[in-house]
Order: sequence, then structure tokens, then C-alpha cells
Amino acid sequence: MAARLSIVNIGYRSTNFWVVSAGRSRLLVDLGWPGMFDALTTNLARMDIPLREITHGVATHYHMDHAGAAQDLKNSGMRLLVAEEQVAAIAPMARHMKPTDRYTPIVSAGNVVVSCAESRAVLDSLGIGGQFVHTPGHSDDSISVLLDGGEVFTGDLTWPAFATEETMQQVLASWAQLRAIGARTVYAGHGAVRPMPAA
Repeated sequence: MAARLSIVNIGYRSTNFWVVSAGRSRLLVDLGWPGMFDALTTNLARMDIPLREITHGVATHYHMDHAGAAQDLKNSGMRLLVAEEQVAAIAPMARHMKPTDRYTPIVSAGNVVVSCAESRAVLDSLGIGGQFVHTPGHSDDSISVLLDGGEVFTGDLTWPAFATEETMQQVLASWAQLRAIGARTVYAGHGAVRPMPAA
């Protein structure tokens, strides 16, 4: 029998970072701000989640507030899952960092690159039923993590009401795709948990 999943927010600085757990098998969705690894580990400890149990992590997209502590987490033993659509976005993120950000650059060594089609098998190996879904609209490298229970971690996928004329078609297509494959509850990168937007 599969372990019941739990979802815990360990976010800080107005950004949500979600720990999805199947027993002691844990996946971190979105990976902290640069230079603030201590805040991340403090929140893990506050929620009684040992850092060593964060065995895998994934960024919904490679912007500093969602992937800034990825290499720090890798250095602590986490395996970084990278969707194929994200590989080219990792290096450019560093160009937006300042010395005061204290960013640890992400190296490719040790990254586990998976296609969205392969993601279900990877998550299954963690006891987590779900998949990665490519959901551009905020950025070309954006993915969502959709669990079989209908919970979906969307990062910064633009809410339909806030899409610009330029991005509207792509944004609506991404939401429609999630809706079609069972997404029901949105765990976004910022703000409260909420129901899926209406079609």
C-alpha cells in the first residue's frame, strides 16, 4: 500500500517551497533563495523535517527565488531533478545574480535530467504518484508538478486573469492542459493554496 502523501510549506520571503512526503521519502518543489540556505534549513527544522531526508528536489523554473539554493541543497546530499526543457535555463540564471546574493552556481554534475514522459517513473521510485508537465507562460522552462490526487505545484505560472495579451494564449493552454489531466488544487510559488481557475 502506498504511503499517504503530505505537503508542507517551508517557504520564506514571500515564496513557497513545498515538501512532498511519502513517509520519509521527500521531494522538495522549488529550492530556495540564493544566499539564504540557513533560512531554508531553519524552516525544515521548525517543521521537523530532517534535511538529510530531502533526497530529491525540483525547481518549477530557473529564477533566483525558485532555484537559488539548488546547489547548496545538492552539496547537502539532495539529487536535483531537471526537466529536459529546463537544462538551457540553468546557466543564464547566474547572470542575474549580484555578489551580495551569495549565490552558489549550479553545476551540471550530479543533475538528473528527465523528460516529462519519464518523470512519472522517477516520482514513483520515491513513492510519489505524479508527473512533470511542461507549462510555459511565465517562462519557457516552467514546469508544474502534478500529483495523482489533483494537487499541482505551478511555480509562477501566470493566473489567467493576469496574463498579458502577448502571453494569454500560452498561459491559457498551460492551464487547460493541467485541467485536462486532473489538476484540482493549486499550490503556487506565491500566495495561498486555491482551487484551479475556471475554464
